[in-house]
Amino acid sequence: MRLSPCIASLVAILCLAVASARAEDCPAKSTMMDDITVALNEAPGCDRAMKVFEACEYGTSGDIRFGAVVEKKCEADFLARLTAPQRQFYQREMRLCDLKYRNKDGTMYRSFTAFCRAEVAQRYSRRALKAANTSRARRRLRLKPPAPP
Repeated sequence: MRLSPCIASLVAILCLAVASARAEDCPAKSTMMDDITVALNEAPGCDRAMKVFEACEYGTSGDIRFGAVVEKKCEADFLARLTAPQRQFYQREMRLCDLKYRNKDGTMYRSFTAFCRAEVAQRYSRRALKAANTSRARRRLRLKPPAPP
């Protein structure tokens, strides 16, 4: 199926508009890979890094590098505290992301894999932070002096 020159031009303009709108939301100095990596590393936590990743994504294999930064940032919240079985399960979920699109051609599928892996790491990070906040709240309650009668 061939597109007429008018339709092809319209598609190209729409693609550029979407790309420029996305670039405006990206907090990096530019859309260069190194600048986006710096913005990801400067993100104050896992959830913020994921937002930067979503705003600055390329939609191509370049996202593998960005996803790895997000994974590392998220893993800092939980990886050291995982038990051996939990670590195995986490690694299994990551392998499932790798397998999900392995037979697909095109760099966009490498981007999908990077997002899948980053989302798994983010989910584990959120659980760990929620558990840590719950245990801190319990400790605070125990440390409070009893209320007077």
